[in-house]
Amino acid sequence: MGRPHVIAVPYPAQGHVIPLLELAQCLADNGIKVTFVNTDFNHTRILNSLPRTRGINELIILASVPDGLEPWEDRNDLGKLEVSLPKAVPRALEALIEKINATESDKVTCLITDYGLIWALALAEKLGIKKSAFLPAPVALLALANHAKSLLDEGIVDSDGTPMKVEHVTHLSPEMPPMKIQETVWLQMGDFASQQRVFQSMARGTQAEAPPDWIVCNTSHELEAGALKLLPNLVPLGPLLPSTRLGHSAGFFWPEDSASMSWLDQQPANSTIYVAFGSFTMLDEKQFQELALGLEHSRRPFLWVVRQDMAQDYPKGFRERVRNQGKMVGWAPQQKVLSHPSLACFLSHCGWNSTVEGVCGGVPFLCWPYFADQFLNQSYIAEYWRVGLSLDKDEFGIVTSGEIVKKVEILLSDESYKARVMSLGSKTVSSVTQEGGSSHKNLNSFVDWIKEK
Repeated sequence: MGRPHVIAVPYPAQGHVIPLLELAQCLADNGIKVTFVNTDFNHTRILNSLPRTRGINELIILASVPDGLEPWEDRNDLGKLEVSLPKAVPRALEALIEKINATESDKVTCLITDYGLIWALALAEKLGIKKSAFLPAPVALLALANHAKSLLDEGIVDSDGTPMKVEHVTHLSPEMPPMKIQETVWLQMGDFASQQRVFQSMARGTQAEAPPDWIVCNTSHELEAGALKLLPNLVPLGPLLPSTRLGHSAGFFWPEDSASMSWLDQQPANSTIYVAFGSFTMLDEKQFQELALGLEHSRRPFLWVVRQDMAQDYPKGFRERVRNQGKMVGWAPQQKVLSHPSLACFLSHCGWNSTVEGVCGGVPFLCWPYFADQFLNQSYIAEYWRVGLSLDKDEFGIVTSGEIVKKVEILLSDESYKARVMSLGSKTVSSVTQEGGSSHKNLNSFVDWIKEK
């Protein structure tokens, strides 16, 4: 009898791949073999971005399946992926598992899929293997999804999810942040058709054809006690971060710029603004230039991640003026950056990975959400944990340079933000690193379940 062998399948987006691959690392560290299955498109990107040392446990095999899209189609079009993935993935995944079982001594014993691909667990049911879903987003997002039908029944939104009472605030628990109806996840998902589809899916409820044996998630009781009480069947294993197990980051779509760290080494302690918007956020030229001017006028050092697909025209003379003040890079080793002593604050899109990473690094936030659950995460940061501030847009929908300068000064002149995030971060990391921590115990239980014959 071989060792336990898990197939892990993330949703094909950067913020989903990284935490599931981190969970795979934890499983491999406990002697479990993992075949990590990306889409063909993302598999190539990740291989090209891995350091020469590979950066992942030798018990992890990287594999891939088609996503059902043509080579020229946009992989950021979530609507297209929602249609193509259920058609393309199950067949290819079954063929991959059959090949593994026919050629390897370590037969596949468990399937872990992203919660967004929960339909794939029907294959595990068919093959008679263990099945688990992984939620990389905040548990509060799922709690809100479960509340969607109530909003419809109460006339807060119509059948398309459009708010009928625009001032309505949903407060599911005293231990959760309030959520403005205009900022609910389905209203932040692209065009109207996409919003409508997401809301109607939420209102119907996700009824998996093959319910998972376990639903594990990248959070902790310290971060989301209220949401976890509403959904007691979810098991928090987080934070799933390389720093919590002394490992190395992996799963990025772009190669990291190692020059970031040597540049940070030259900056004074508690001085630098780190600016990063994840893999999806796009800024138009006017907004891009206002951001650039805001960083310049802050008169503080800044490290700004400007992806190749986001690069715009900088203000005239900007690069020359900030040559001794700022550094622009294509991608940064974010975990290392956020734990660097020169960091003063994190200007973030508030993706859940970035949110958890910033908290665990003890870095206060300036919040600039773009889509999906990022507005909910902003509510956690600014209103519930009180470890950061929101950036407000003007009447034209622009975050001005003046707003950036003002909020930087407010945030960094009030030491209570730093104190709160340091305290929350310490408790959150301890939950997964300390022997008696809740996430540590949950991870051990999950490992034991996978290993059971």
